[in-house]
Amino acid sequence: MQRSPTEEEALALVNQYIRQEVLVREALALGLDQGDGIVRNRMVQKMAFLTESAAQSAVPDDATLKDHIETYPDRFQSPAKITFEQVGISPTMSQTEVAGLLTKLNAGEAPPADGISSMLMPKMERADQRQIDGTFGRGMFSQLIGLNPGKWGGPVVSGYGTHLVRVAEFVEPTPLSLDAVRDKAIADWRNTLAARLRETNEATLLSQYTISRPDAETLQRWIAQ
Repeated sequence: MQRSPTEEEALALVNQYIRQEVLVREALALGLDQGDGIVRNRMVQKMAFLTESAAQSAVPDDATLKDHIETYPDRFQSPAKITFEQVGISPTMSQTEVAGLLTKLNAGEAPPADGISSMLMPKMERADQRQIDGTFGRGMFSQLIGLNPGKWGGPVVSGYGTHLVRVAEFVEPTPLSLDAVRDKAIADWRNTLAARLRETNEATLLSQYTISRPDAETLQRWIAQ
C-alpha cells in the first residue's frame, strides 16, 4: 500500500499471527499433520527448495557455460526449418490413383486445385516444428524430415487427412553463440545443477535409513486387493 500500517492495522497483523501460531501448534499436538497428503507434499517441496535454492543463486563463468552448451547441444541451437508445398489427397482415392498423381506431380504437372489442400496453407517457407505441427497437427514435421528434398513424396498424414508433399529445402539446426543464448544457458545450467544436487542429497538421506521394500509377490497381492 506504499505506506506504513496504522496502529490498528499493525495490531490486526499481530493478532492474525498469534491466531495462526496457536492453531498450528495445537494441530501439531493433535497430530493433524500425520497422514495428510497436502502437508506431506508441501514438506517435500520445501526440502527440494532448500537444495535447489543454492543452485539458483550460483553464477557460472563463461567456461562453465560453454562446457554446458557442448554437453547439451540440442538445447542451444536454432531449430531445423523446412520449406515445402503440399496437396491434399481425397479419402476416396485408391492407392493406384495416389501413385498416378504422385507420378504426374514429379513429371511437372501442377497440383490439383481441389481437395483438402484448399483448407490449408499450400506452401510454408522455412517453418520450424512448432509452426508446422501447429498448422497441420503433431507429427507432421517428423514425417517431412524423412522425405527426399526436391521430389514429391508421401503420402504423409496430418490432423486434416493425407497429403502428398514436396520438400523444397531443409535447413539443418545450427549451434548458437554463447552471447545469443547466455540467459537461457544460465537458467538451464542452474536447473541441471539443482537436479544433480537434489539427487545427491536424496541419496545421502536415503543412505541414513534402513529401508524395506515389498517383493514382487507382495506387490501383486496388494494390487489384487
